[in-house]
Amino acid sequence: MARATTGRLYFARSFLGGQVLVFFAQQPNYVVAMEACATAHGWGHEVGKLGHSVRLIPPVYVKPFVKRQKSDAADAEAIVEAALRCAMRFVAVKTEDQQARAMLFRTRQMFVGQRT
Repeated sequence: MARATTGRLYFARSFLGGQVLVFFAQQPNYVVAMEACATAHGWGHEVGKLGHSVRLIPPVYVKPFVKRQKSDAADAEAIVEAALRCAMRFVAVKTEDQQARAMLFRTRQMFVGQRT
């Protein structure tokens, strides 16, 4: 789902994982907003390589814009609404090195938890 700042809907589509990058490769450069989660940084890298500007929004900032029960479509609409806010705070896409360090840290914490 995408809208310009005027609120006009450009497209609303569902994708399987492999189709997402094919779709974005065929589009002019957009600002792509996603809810920040574990996989969003990886998708952010791939979409960014195609020339798009990626903005990640923390889930806590998206939640107030969900208008109905949780679904992918409702979440997508809420992300669009949140991204259009001029005062919205975005999260930077983590580098691959930052992601690797975070995974190492979580693994280390898990091992410490298992031994104590």
